[in-house]
Amino acid sequence: MTLRHIDQGERLTRVIVAPDLPLTEAIQRLDRAGLGVLLLVDDAGRLAGLLTDGDLRRALLSGNPLTGPCREIATAEPVSAAPDIEAADALELMDTARDFEINHLPLVDAVGRVTGLVLRSDMVADPGELGVAAVVMAGGLGTRLRPLTDDTPKPMLPVGGRPLMEHIIGQLRESGIRRVNITTHYRHDKIAEHFGDGDGFGVEIEYVSEERPLGTAGALSLLAACAEPLLVVNGDILTRVDFRAMLGFHRRQEAAFTVGVRRFAVDVPYGIVETEGPEVREITEKPRFEFLVNAGIYLLEPEIVRLIPADTRFEMNDLIGLAIAEGRRVVNFPIVEYWLDIGRPGDYAQAQADAENGRL
Repeated sequence: MTLRHIDQGERLTRVIVAPDLPLTEAIQRLDRAGLGVLLLVDDAGRLAGLLTDGDLRRALLSGNPLTGPCREIATAEPVSAAPDIEAADALELMDTARDFEINHLPLVDAVGRVTGLVLRSDMVADPGELGVAAVVMAGGLGTRLRPLTDDTPKPMLPVGGRPLMEHIIGQLRESGIRRVNITTHYRHDKIAEHFGDGDGFGVEIEYVSEERPLGTAGALSLLAACAEPLLVVNGDILTRVDFRAMLGFHRRQEAAFTVGVRRFAVDVPYGIVETEGPEVREITEKPRFEFLVNAGIYLLEPEIVRLIPADTRFEMNDLIGLAIAEGRRVVNFPIVEYWLDIGRPGDYAQAQADAENGRL
């Protein structure tokens, strides 16, 4: 096995940041780099820490406001190796150096200067099957994108020279998912003609056609019973989220329902006036409010799918509320990787630009 590693050029530069880089900027850098890791490097070029997408997720879940520097939540003494390490030794070190598998191994010279980075994904070509089935929800009318969707379902709009949903299918396959269901309604023929049975895309595809729209969750009631967790992805989402990490989180949390969420900020361009009756108590100038919003990616255990009423319009929000009311464990999984919901013309233009810039 040949050791493949990132040892020079822009790709390595993209993951190197200063230890004092604010976490808000680190999220953007992690997104642009697309490798799930940032290397904290001091002024002398020495490794000072390692920050992963998992570290950012844990910070968000703990309520950390993400206003501090990277070094506050990074691994201060990450496992590293010499630049001349053999491939087999690098993989063994990544497997055994901690109580958990390491996915990123910095290479450093004798005085601790960063010379390269080894990725597990470059070492292991086939990660094996993930052990879940997937559903891509592709039945929407795409009315907000008309006239582009007058004759083309939104998931079939081209992004970077191929249909949007082809990006989704490719990511599912690379994550180790082989069984994919596609729910359809509007222009089912366009989708089925392109993907067929999935053989040409490395997956097995089955179609679930809605005679009438059943909402963002109702179509799941049409699926054949499955004993495995179900990964549900909206057909208008582009993302680089790590589905394996999401499943691992789902299992560690012993969750019945995991909802992918995205950090979203709203800047108010005015001063907010706090009042009590006619009295003005405080004015906050141009505040920023931050929320976690539904990212359109879910993991459901079979017990959750069985809660969906048959032949009834039912939305995901309804299903989440019902699961909570039934006492099922519902958790959130923050998505810090690239994510874009293509709902409006501006989003579609952004997707094209991101494809051109290599962010997909």
